[in-house]
Amino acid sequence: MTDQMCMAESVRDIALAAKAAAQKLATTSGVERNAALDAMARALREHTGEIVAENEADMDAARRANTSESLLDRLMLDASRIEAMAAALEDLMRLPDPLGAVQMQRELESGIDLKRVSVPLGVVGMVYEARPNVTADAAGICIKTGNACVLRGGSLAARSNAIIAHVLHDAAIGAGMPANCIRAIETTDRAATDELMALHGIVDVLIPRGGAGLIRHCVEHSKVPVIETGTGNCHVYVHESADSAMARAIVLNAKCRRYGVCNAAETLLVDRSIAHDFLPGLFTALANENVLLHCDRESYDCAVQLRDADGRADAGIRFVEATDDDWATEYLAPEIAVKCVEGVDEAIEHINRYGTMHSEAIVATDENAANRFTAGVDAAAVYVNASTAFTDGGEFGMGAEIGISTQKLHARGPFALEALTSYKYVLNGSGQVRA
Repeated sequence: MTDQMCMAESVRDIALAAKAAAQKLATTSGVERNAALDAMARALREHTGEIVAENEADMDAARRANTSESLLDRLMLDASRIEAMAAALEDLMRLPDPLGAVQMQRELESGIDLKRVSVPLGVVGMVYEARPNVTADAAGICIKTGNACVLRGGSLAARSNAIIAHVLHDAAIGAGMPANCIRAIETTDRAATDELMALHGIVDVLIPRGGAGLIRHCVEHSKVPVIETGTGNCHVYVHESADSAMARAIVLNAKCRRYGVCNAAETLLVDRSIAHDFLPGLFTALANENVLLHCDRESYDCAVQLRDADGRADAGIRFVEATDDDWATEYLAPEIAVKCVEGVDEAIEHINRYGTMHSEAIVATDENAANRFTAGVDAAAVYVNASTAFTDGGEFGMGAEIGISTQKLHARGPFALEALTSYKYVLNGSGQVRA
């Protein structure tokens, strides 16, 4: 599958080829699909040098375009990240076969035996930005679930995505999978995304993974059913009963572990009753990470007092007054909004107004407050005394994820194998006819 072939083919042709592959994939066994995943993992390792070289070309172009550090972090591949991609494929091998599972069985009054059996969706379209590891994750999950995939990566990662898709496709068909089971749309023309979204009846589901603009565009314009993966305006709420050392560690991990990921905390809420005791130590720790604070009036006063107590204008703490826009901002950068609240009810109200239904956390020893928070917050993942950084398919024991859904239908939270299956009813009779 050469570059010239991809350029000559239309998006429709690519999707039709994938649809033909999907029909054959649906009849493969779990053993056969696991063998393909094994071959794909080995191929990634064998071609690490080539993949890194193509990725470095993407990185050079991105740097010249003054791409943000958070996007560069998402884009970058090195040997360890490629090894993680390969290991994720091997993790998928160890998971149960999602196809052919009997979800329900009963004998009808007619004597017909009814079973509901899990089956693939068919053709999965992925649209994503600046994260070449998604190419491997999506391809692997689709092979495991017997789906063909059509991958539309962003232009920043064009060379990285292309070589990963080629390597994985060749490995999969070498292991017995049908040709065109993994296809990449390699043109950088943005119109290709709209062409893919128009292929209702050929592509069975579209999964956008990227920034708010991309996701909104797909949800509003796609004729293909969409599983909406959302942006992550995530919060950590520190209740007045919280252990301060635990709270500090959780906030630092949720914010600073990786800035450019959707499960990073973007807003800190803290009970007003403990703000002046808790915030100075946390602000000092965040200053050590060079995090810019967007403070409401009360937390701003705490920052001023901390700076003045140090006696130097360059004390290291960076802070500005928050605006209303900050409460709804996914920074994906070393920045965090800070707001003081009057208890758990105000925290819940704020989160449900400004959050994106992704991941929310409370730090509290008060069990009643924790229960009110988990019951009241509308999000795919709600944590008590743990970092939002754990919202991840691998951490949830699902293997490589294909996305984190913030919708409520079909899939919610990290989703992988089960979300890429549907079911059919299989009925076995002995000559019954209906009156």
